[in-house]
Amino acid sequence: MRLFAFCLVFICSVAKAQQYDVLIQNGRIIDGSGNNWYYGDIAIKNGKVAKVGRITNATATKVINATGLTIAPGFIDVHTHIEGDESKDPQAKSFIYDGVTTVVAGNCGASNVEVGKYLRWIDSLKLSVNVATLIGHNDVRKAVMGRANRDATTAELQQMQQLVTKAMQDGAVGMSTGLIYIPGTYTKTPEIVSLAKIVAQYGGLYASHMRDEGDSVTQAINEAITIGREAGLPVQISHFKLSGQHNWGRSKQTVAMVEDARKEGIDVTIDQYPYTASSTSISTLLPDAVLADGQDSIKARLQRADIRKQVTAHILARLKKRKLKHLSYAVVAYYAPDTTYNGKSIEEINRMKGGKHTAKAEAETVMDIMMNGGASAVFHGMSENDVQYIMQYPFNMFASDASIRIFNAGMPHPRGYGTNARVLGNYVRNLKVLSLEEAVRRMTSLPAQKFMLHDRGLLKEGMAADIVVFDANTVTDVSTFAKPHAYSTGFKYVLVNGNITVDNAVHNGTRAGISLYGPAKTPNP
Repeated sequence: MRLFAFCLVFICSVAKAQQYDVLIQNGRIIDGSGNNWYYGDIAIKNGKVAKVGRITNATATKVINATGLTIAPGFIDVHTHIEGDESKDPQAKSFIYDGVTTVVAGNCGASNVEVGKYLRWIDSLKLSVNVATLIGHNDVRKAVMGRANRDATTAELQQMQQLVTKAMQDGAVGMSTGLIYIPGTYTKTPEIVSLAKIVAQYGGLYASHMRDEGDSVTQAINEAITIGREAGLPVQISHFKLSGQHNWGRSKQTVAMVEDARKEGIDVTIDQYPYTASSTSISTLLPDAVLADGQDSIKARLQRADIRKQVTAHILARLKKRKLKHLSYAVVAYYAPDTTYNGKSIEEINRMKGGKHTAKAEAETVMDIMMNGGASAVFHGMSENDVQYIMQYPFNMFASDASIRIFNAGMPHPRGYGTNARVLGNYVRNLKVLSLEEAVRRMTSLPAQKFMLHDRGLLKEGMAADIVVFDANTVTDVSTFAKPHAYSTGFKYVLVNGNITVDNAVHNGTRAGISLYGPAKTPNP
């Protein structure tokens, strides 16, 4: 009888012990809210955070000892360009090894116009990261009127409105513009406002690569704020910065403009990558008018002596403003026709080709590259003081502005490998520009709130179990401009939707990411 009673008590005690899928124990928890860290445990069940705090009398299929480590929500990268690289590396290692569990695609006006089809494809592909997307204005405009340098007709505007409406209904989180790129640069503000009003009706936001990030940056910020004001929707200003040595120090003016807009009641936030160099197409060195109507038209124009003279004058004037004698600040990241150009500046490429060591000859080199389809490039030209000043602004998120990096392909900007690790290691631990808790807030709950990812960004019961466990004392960005292909270190464990994806600093091949839909997603039939 006593044996029976003992067995009954034992069985009951076992039954009372809570069983979880994953139990993370003894870590410093930073919950994403900006509050101070505290010691505790995280229990995960069915892809959700089941319990947070001191957890006793529990068992789990997998137990992670986080002693000496920091536990935080998975990082959300709100400005990425993964389109075209998803199937090249579905494990998305460049993001996962940097603590990123969710990315927002469709930035700078470039997206898949058929948002519903794209998100369904993402679910079928199964990436290691979650994916939300914006609808890109440039591609909407191209779908209706190509790369034409003119205003849209009434009928064309209606077609664009229909595409944006469908995209929002299919799950886009908002609309993006790339007003430095063709055909966005040909678009006037009223067209953008008319489309943004539709986005507002469906609860979305407006994210903009502004019309200028250098000499006319204040006018560009004013335009972004005006669109938010007139359309009545939140605004996200992408990769907030100041380009060109002659613009260094203006961050106090530009950040103040954002602050003033928020005081007015406009929901304006920004994002930033923590580097003093940008990266985009080398075509941005040419006048906008030369880039209209596609590659065949560009090539035809650049074969004309008068156009080449105009382009040369444009590039030389740009150098003069920057107080530079050569195009040494523009470094080719990837040039398909001749990969020996990768990692070399335009000045170096020109000399390699035997050209005269003059800015005029370097302008000719740029045009030759454009004649052959163009190239991606890294542009050095920002101030570290401005980077740090912008970083201190509390409504600023960190974003890579990068694709899924394909290891050893080209000489890309290191931001695609090390954005978050660089913030945590260099700007938090070494330079103390901001606290660890504040940095994590900017990577988690702030972007989740802005992009309406309501079950992400915080370590709370019921939230999706996107979690990073890292060593705050050693986390480091290893990627550099000279040797960009290197994964960040210090992230010991990364979980996506409750699935361990990085296990003891090694990606285990798990691909548990899902598509994340915007607030207006209508149910499938």
